[in-house]
Amino acid sequence: MEQTITISTQDYLKNIYDLTENGESASTNALAKKMNVSAPSVTGMLQKMASSKPALVEYQKHQGVTLTRAGKRAALEVIRHHRLLEAWLVQTLGYSWDEVHEEAERLEHVISEDFERRIAAAMGHPVRDPHGEPIPTADLTMPQDASTPLSSLRPQHTAIVKRVVASDKDLLRHLEELGLVLGAQIEVREYSPFDHNLTIRVGRKSYVLGLSITSKIFVEES
Repeated sequence: MEQTITISTQDYLKNIYDLTENGESASTNALAKKMNVSAPSVTGMLQKMASSKPALVEYQKHQGVTLTRAGKRAALEVIRHHRLLEAWLVQTLGYSWDEVHEEAERLEHVISEDFERRIAAAMGHPVRDPHGEPIPTADLTMPQDASTPLSSLRPQHTAIVKRVVASDKDLLRHLEELGLVLGAQIEVREYSPFDHNLTIRVGRKSYVLGLSITSKIFVEES
């Protein structure tokens, strides 16, 4: 008998996908930290997901976890729901980019596939969410993204903000106040090799940003 993919399981799948996008396995501790749960709880859930039929993850103690093909498809389905919902909330209901994450978190688990198709069609099948994140296609393929983290740029480089990897309301509001929104043009003026701070120029203003911010902003060099 196949295991029903519960809300909790979907949350695990999403977070494992995020941690393993680079092709590496995710450690139990990294997953526990990301989900704010105890390591023993993570271990128990991973063992359950690995023994489901079909198995959703490949897991061995002390060797981390990766998604199986079935697990990856299930993860991409809930990610597609989430990002489409964020786009819909902004485009149709007037939400701002810092307001949509929690609403989408609640709704992503309950919408039907018919609802998903209808809102995608109503919006003209968007390919990115309000934060610039690519939306998985209807056949559950994640589009390629060529953007690079702002943290990798050095003085004299110029770039355009393409996406922001953040769900924190305060951070998103802060970035908007600085003008670091999608499409913003950036010039890197200075780099500190000791603390990895970047001095950037946005419009007529200059800011010093630390790695905790520059690692979450992805750009395309111009």
